[in-house]
Amino acid sequence: MMNAQDIKNGTCIRLDNRLYFCIEFLHVKPGKGNTFMRTKLKDVVDGRVIERRFNIGEKLEDVRVERRPYQYLYADGDDDIFMNQETFDQVPISKELVTGAAFMKEGDVVEVVSDASTNTVLYAEMPTKTILKVTYTEPGIKGDTATNTLKPATVETGATVRVPLFVNEGESIEVDTRDGSYVSRVKA
Repeated sequence: MMNAQDIKNGTCIRLDNRLYFCIEFLHVKPGKGNTFMRTKLKDVVDGRVIERRFNIGEKLEDVRVERRPYQYLYADGDDDIFMNQETFDQVPISKELVTGAAFMKEGDVVEVVSDASTNTVLYAEMPTKTILKVTYTEPGIKGDTATNTLKPATVETGATVRVPLFVNEGESIEVDTRDGSYVSRVKA
């Protein structure tokens, strides 16, 4: 158990039989009345963000989480198979629990967050940026770079990314895995 005033960014708590990560907190001391904590909590399962207020001294159930690097090996039906980088154990993780899964290729290392007390996987996160090779895109027209126009491009994982007109097939690009947006072209 922990006190409400001990909540910080990244703290994981169990509330109403659900797990939440604190993404924002504010210690509020009004002119009248008691001091309280105003928090924004993100649901681990569905990603919804809720705002919650806690009185100082209120007891909360904290959850100890572990963050470990896992290497992506292959897809197996609805699961992705990952290997623990420390113990070399292979673990299946549901595709819904992996953020940025559309941009994941074999050998990529992701950060897996799990509940330390039950060893259940809460979610897995791709690095925010990854480099992928463009496998198909329409050829760009020479001199057509005056506008900020984007075209669809298929990358090696099969995902589609909107890229500028000057990006051609066979080139490598950097992609933001959180929203699938083009970041930059990468010289080999």
